[in-house]
Amino acid sequence: MSELLNTLMRDARVWQGHRHRQTTQPSESTGYQVLDNQLGGIGWPRGALSECLLDAPGIGELHLLLPLMQRLTEAGKTAFWLNPPHTPYAPALAREGVDLDQVVMIHTEDAGDFLWTLENCLRSPVTGLVLAWPGKLATREVRRLQLAAEAGSNVCVLFRERKYAEQNSPAALRLELTPDDNQDLKVNVIKRRGSWPGQRCSLAMAHRADLAFREAPRVVQGPWQHTQR
Repeated sequence: MSELLNTLMRDARVWQGHRHRQTTQPSESTGYQVLDNQLGGIGWPRGALSECLLDAPGIGELHLLLPLMQRLTEAGKTAFWLNPPHTPYAPALAREGVDLDQVVMIHTEDAGDFLWTLENCLRSPVTGLVLAWPGKLATREVRRLQLAAEAGSNVCVLFRERKYAEQNSPAALRLELTPDDNQDLKVNVIKRRGSWPGQRCSLAMAHRADLAFREAPRVVQGPWQHTQR
């Protein structure tokens, strides 16, 4: 029992209020140095759940995952999208260096299928990243997913409504996302394994949100311009 407790404390699974402890759990850089700094240099935890809590999609939350998705798909790992609210825009992903052959989108019909599919994605050896939009989840279901995440060594990010920030969660990392000025994204750390929460930062997203090409736009001309009236 003593050896087990020491292992849990080394991995920061038992939180000690009187000290910060650097977790020994594996992780992946977010690709944003300012955010990695706020996360103690850890980034996205592997083999554990992360939650992004936001009021509505489309504020830059996917741009937050693009650097990681590019790295993992380039390394031959699969990125699963489970029940996204909108169809991913393939040209934008390709332009960011994401290998589209490694991107799989899945839509499930009900909550039971969702949990079963997500668990199997988490346990699969081909998985590098799972992005999932679960809607309402009971605490016991989040624990069930956490156990599945621990069985794999990949990154899982759940996108949930911000109202669930008050719900207890076994997720290792919980980020509250809100829009900022100039298309920036404000990130508030409401939980991170092994340390105090409360870190904040703002990430510049305008350069990613701009989907226009660098070159001057071409004007498409059609035969209707020469039609005589």
